[in-house]
Order: sequence, then C-alpha cells, then structure tokens
Amino acid sequence: MKKAAVLFINILLLLALASCSSPREDEKLSVTGIYFDTVIQIDAWGVSTSVLEECKEICENYERLFSNKISASEVSLINASAGNPVHVSRETIDLISLGLKYCELSGGKFDITIAPLSDLWNFTDNPEHKLPDDSAIKEACSHVDYRKVLVDKNACTVTLQDPQAKIDLGGIAKGYIADRLKEYLKEEGVDHALINLGGNVLTLGTSYDGSPFRIGIQKPFDEQNTPIDIVEVQDRSVVSSGVYQRYFEKDGRLYHHILNPKTGYPYADSLLQATVITDSSADGDALSTCCFALGLEEGGALIERLEDVQAIFVTEDYSLHYVGY
Repeated sequence: MKKAAVLFINILLLLALASCSSPREDEKLSVTGIYFDTVIQIDAWGVSTSVLEECKEICENYERLFSNKISASEVSLINASAGNPVHVSRETIDLISLGLKYCELSGGKFDITIAPLSDLWNFTDNPEHKLPDDSAIKEACSHVDYRKVLVDKNACTVTLQDPQAKIDLGGIAKGYIADRLKEYLKEEGVDHALINLGGNVLTLGTSYDGSPFRIGIQKPFDEQNTPIDIVEVQDRSVVSSGVYQRYFEKDGRLYHHILNPKTGYPYADSLLQATVITDSSADGDALSTCCFALGLEEGGALIERLEDVQAIFVTEDYSLHYVGY
C-alpha cells in the first residue's frame, strides 16, 4: 500500500513538472549565439528551450559545412581539392546550385567563386587600411568564374575546373540557414518566430498578437542604428546589402566588402544599400547582393521581372527607391 501511495505521489510530481515545463503559447523565448562571424538571435513564442538549443546546433552544423574559414568544412575541402571532384552533402549541393543560379541571373556580378579576391581584402582588422597589391588583385580576378564550378547532383560531387578557384558562400549561406531554421520551427509546432542571422531577418507567421513584424532597415552609417525605413512583414524575409556593413576609408575613398569580380575592387556606383523582401531568405540574401552589384536601374529591372519580390534601394543622397510594390 505504501509503495502504491509513493508511486501515485511520484506520478503526480512528474505530471506537475511536465506541466511546468510546457511552454505557454504567449511566452516569448530567445536564444543568441555567434556563428558565421556574426551575432544571431532567434525569438519564438510557445517554444521550449530544447527547441531553441537545437536551433543553435543547426547553425553549428551548417557552419561546419559551408564556412570557407573552417579547414575541415565541405567548402574548404572543395577549395583545397586542386581540381578533383569532392563528394559533399546534399545540403552543400543544394546551396551551391542555388548560388550558381544567382550568378547566372546577375550575369556574373554576383559570383560564388569570389574567395580568391575576398581573401585578399581585410575589412575587419586592418588599422592602417592597407590595400591589396594591384598585381595580386589581377591574378585573383583570373580565378573568379562561377562557370568553372561543376556540380553533379546525382553523384553529389563538386569540381572546380580551375584548380586555383575557391568558393565563398557568404553571400547566400545565412539566408539558406535561416530557411532551414524556419522549417525546423514549423515542424516543432511553432507558429510565431523572428529569425535574425546578423541582419538576415526571416519571420515565421506574425507576431503573437497577430500583427505583422515591423523590421527596421538601417540607415547607412548611422551610429545609433536609426532605421531609414520600416517594413511590415509576415512569413517573409528582409535582407539588406550595403557599403556600411564592412568598410574602411583611405585617401578620401570608401572601400567596402562587396567586390566586383571583374575589377577586383569594391563596386562603385550611386547605391549605399539594397534591401530585398522575399518569401525565401536564401533568395533574399543572394538578390540583395545581386541588386547592389547591378545598381539601381539594372537591379530594379531584375526585381520587376521576379514574382512577389520587392526591393528598396538607398542612393548616395539617402533617397529611397521602391521597386515591385
């Protein structure tokens, strides 16, 4: 009888603990971390801490696949392959294939083989603002050509037909990962979430109260992070590319991280920023760089050709140009 009573009490305790650990639908939980050289934050309603911790694991796993800064990553193995085929995961195949699509769409102004060039430039730890040697830039440019990337989807292999070519997926990887995080949260029954991977913002549903998420678009070079505009979205992505994200100034000229594959130097036109609103964050990630590289006129024309995509361009006079609305 005592054993039965103890068992009954234990069951009640377990039920009470389970009740306490179940997330309330109106409770927002957040998780932060540093991945892809940036701070990420995920806010979700009605979610357990274990689900958010799994989101961090997902970020870590993808970083180990896609980062060209991790020597054992699949992208690094491709870059070190000396032109030989490298067997990779389906995720890497999918991401590289998507990147090549946008290389083609932009006429090569967005190029996932930009790594020989981007490796020369230092925008984060360069107090003397040294420029790469011009001859080194010209040599690197000769190895930037997305058409030299051969993807075999059946065999799951990637081959760099130029042994000195290198892939850098920094212009699309965060968007792809945000999409996978959203898929995972939906599978776990989450209806409301905000995923922010270093400025790549993707929303799941609406805010808990049913209102759209209000996403601020940063005013270029504003030290107070003042928004130059605010967009209201639900179940959509907002991604910006601009000259103010990583840059330095030297001899009166601004050098930023969005490099022109043809010249080897940063793009120089009238744009400060391009923001793209899409359903898929991977699409938005790539398109924001494409649009910045193409410029206001060509980038705007590209957006007009795409279905259910909007863009906001900021020119040097801080004027806003809306396309696709």
